[in-house]
Amino acid sequence: MSNTAEMKIRREKAVANGVGTRGIYVERAQDSELWDVDGKRFIDFAAGIAVNNAGHRHPKLMAAVAKQCEAFTHTCFHVAPYESYIRLAERLNSLTPGDFEKKTMLVTTGAEAVENAIKMARAYTGRSGVIAFSGGFHGRTLLGMALCGKVAPYKRSFGAMPPEIHHVAFPNEFHGISPEMSLAQLELLFKSSIDPERVAAIVIEPVQGEGGFNIADFEFLRKLRQVADDHGILLVADEVQAGMARTGKMFAFEHAGVAADLVTMAKGLAGGFPLSAVTGRAEVVDAPPVGGIGGTYAGNPLAVAAANAMLDIIEDEGLCQNAAKIGANIKKRLAAISKRQGMEAIGDVRGLGAMVAFEMVKSRETREPDAELTGAIVAQAEKRGLIILPCGTRSNVIRLLPPLNTSDAVVEDALDVLETSIEAAITQTQS
Repeated sequence: MSNTAEMKIRREKAVANGVGTRGIYVERAQDSELWDVDGKRFIDFAAGIAVNNAGHRHPKLMAAVAKQCEAFTHTCFHVAPYESYIRLAERLNSLTPGDFEKKTMLVTTGAEAVENAIKMARAYTGRSGVIAFSGGFHGRTLLGMALCGKVAPYKRSFGAMPPEIHHVAFPNEFHGISPEMSLAQLELLFKSSIDPERVAAIVIEPVQGEGGFNIADFEFLRKLRQVADDHGILLVADEVQAGMARTGKMFAFEHAGVAADLVTMAKGLAGGFPLSAVTGRAEVVDAPPVGGIGGTYAGNPLAVAAANAMLDIIEDEGLCQNAAKIGANIKKRLAAISKRQGMEAIGDVRGLGAMVAFEMVKSRETREPDAELTGAIVAQAEKRGLIILPCGTRSNVIRLLPPLNTSDAVVEDALDVLETSIEAAITQTQS
């Protein structure tokens, strides 16, 4: 019996079934690669779901965490605060878009960041309504589930959701939803379902992650900013997956020249250590009462050390520029593959920076989703040593999230494997 087979048996007996896992059991990782318990090498184009933006075990990040371990590992910031938390807050206040005074709070997960952003918005406005978008993903907590615009698997079986959460169609031209249609739905919502004077916040991912790497039109984001301003609504940018240099800028909202009132971030913030943040207008962040936000592990010193190192790496190694270059190369190659005879199942190629996806369809004319083929491609890639991830509300999108310091040679190697995997999956599903 292989080590992987043994791990699968142990996992089935000991771990909750609802915790979805892949069949790769990692033993070690370095840069853009990892090795499983049987010694098989994989190119990692998942990066822990956009977490390892500087690759696995970056030496500067590891050194910063090791140094912090020599000082202390936990005090709880509420009990005995520390300079590194304050310094990280100062840096995030400076980095996020917006020419206004900002403050920051640190927590542990993306879901916590989103929940606390909503708490701040409600405390500041005195309103309770929140508007989110179809296809959005904002976490697996109860409020996070309510905000999500995807039922399976995030809402199914979990009963009633919190009230006063409303959804509008996310603009997606490939699926027939124009920015104008989305804005019209929002205006209709104000007339039919909730008075805009009761809405505290509009929450949106500038590039949807789980929803299928759908990119919000930049002009749409600018108009959404205006709608929020017209009604005294706060705009919350969920940059949990798209932020931290992933799209070619520190935050995806920067592409549109838009400043949100609150920005949530996590994933790539600390390069593999659990940390998230809410940064925004000082008066909004300060609205909750003292003790109303935070947590025992919020702003853990090891994760904070990693985050401060990660910000240095992003700047010193030009990860924003790297992301733009890597993404352009991937999109060029995918576009070429899609034009080949026999590759008509690739219906769309899209991406912003190194956040790239392609959508599989049964017909380019009808754009009917092909979830079966999508799953087959992911499996074939894994068989050949490439880790990629499916996503999308129709389960027919494959997303590519390489570390932002991945070499050109490894990118090309990965794309060769991907092309072969697509070919094999098409043959498999057609036979």
